[in-house]
Amino acid sequence: MKSAIATLIAALLLASCASTGNPPTNPERGPGWYTVKRSDTLYSIAWRYGLDYHQLAQWNQIAVSDPIYPGQRLRLLKPHSQATPGVSAGASPSTSSQSSGSASTSSSSSKSTSKSKTTSAAAGDSVAMRNPVKWIWPTAGKPLNTFLASQLDRRGINIAGKEGQPVLAVADGKVVYSGNGLAGYGNLIIIKHSDTYLSAYAYCRERLVEEGMAVRAGKLVARMGQRDNIAMLHFEIRRNGKPVDPLKYLPKQ
Repeated sequence: MKSAIATLIAALLLASCASTGNPPTNPERGPGWYTVKRSDTLYSIAWRYGLDYHQLAQWNQIAVSDPIYPGQRLRLLKPHSQATPGVSAGASPSTSSQSSGSASTSSSSSKSTSKSKTTSAAAGDSVAMRNPVKWIWPTAGKPLNTFLASQLDRRGINIAGKEGQPVLAVADGKVVYSGNGLAGYGNLIIIKHSDTYLSAYAYCRERLVEEGMAVRAGKLVARMGQRDNIAMLHFEIRRNGKPVDPLKYLPKQ
């Protein structure tokens, strides 16, 4: 009797182990994903990783104007394209045709929704749809370095000056980030000038504008700070998310 009970218990334990299996993995963990922090905006996250904010929004199926929240997981890589679901082997020709038609209708609806969402985002986030025709210097001073996109600390120019001197918006636009949550930038301001161009002003002693504010070229947005005991402004321009040489846009001194 005892032997039979022991055998039954062993069988139940084995069945339990087999049915449990490995816990499911979370597809939103690991490389290629980012957890939103309290001070983040879509623009600052795109800036941190050298991405176009339009693409970042598209990959995460959100509009550019949609709010993001602390703890939210954002995809940083383009998702693998998903093929149209196949028809089961046992389906009849008529069923296959109906399934294909349904998939096509669903695809069209999805594209329509996506297009509507993009249009809505553009309408709700439009600042200056045209690229700046004229740029001005963000502050008075001489560049301390040359631009080199492959080096993090040379993806813009450092402009020498005096601590506290004015930092100006280089063109009309809207402030899309004002904070100190990006490592290596200190007090940072990011201004959107068009759907193509963003500019950034780092190492500021103080920030004088808030996110969402519209600014005109020459608007006082910050005061110069310092880095490594040297008074300077770190200034960058991004074109479609990629750093470009500011000296090719700013007027010659």
